Amino acid sequence: MKPAAGVCNRWRDHGVLLDVMTTDETCAAADPRDRVLAALAADLDAGFAELYAAYRTVVFSTALRVSGRRADAEDLTAEAFLRAYRALAGYPPARVAGLAPRAWLLTILLNVWRNDRRTVARRPASAPLDAAPDPADPAEPVDRTAERHETGRELAGLLALLPEDQRIAVVLRHVDDLPVAEIAQVLGCPVGTAKSHISRGLSRLRELHATTASSEVPDE
Repeated sequence: MKPAAGVCNRWRDHGVLLDVMTTDETCAAADPRDRVLAALAADLDAGFAELYAAYRTVVFSTALRVSGRRADAEDLTAEAFLRAYRALAGYPPARVAGLAPRAWLLTILLNVWRNDRRTVARRPASAPLDAAPDPADPAEPVDRTAERHETGRELAGLLALLPEDQRIAVVLRHVDDLPVAEIAQVLGCPVGTAKSHISRGLSRLRELHATTASSEVPDE
């Protein structure tokens, strides 16, 4: 049975709503690969603008969910695209033509994130996240801003408790709607292993969310 319309937006809209589909029948984001590769083949700079326009949202979304902070996600996204441009400038045409741009960009992003985590781990401890909140959008209602920040903190906290591969797999599948085969490519593992990471990560998130919810219920 195919999922009901809108099921792929439920995770994004509600943040910690974990009753999402885990089969291959869930909707996957359309990938404008052919258009982007054609633009890159014609002209690097114009093609890179096309690449950025096509994939900036999925790269930023992934960066935000794995890092848990908007400012960090912006830095990670900028660095990932900078490295991508430098790499493309040195690639021969045959290598560019064979790229899977979305998976390639996400692989670059996750490598940047891992390197950043190692660097941060060597630094002195900084102020906690709540001490330096992201700036509010003046066009957004106050109640919606508060709800989004609270949901974002909860989701980031839960995701941070997952093993790295599970966290990435769940984000790519249930936030970015990537197909399992592409997630396997990003993780550098067989498709079956990617499916396992998704399933186990989602199950663990459900457990963590249930535990958090039960601990917040006041005693009678």
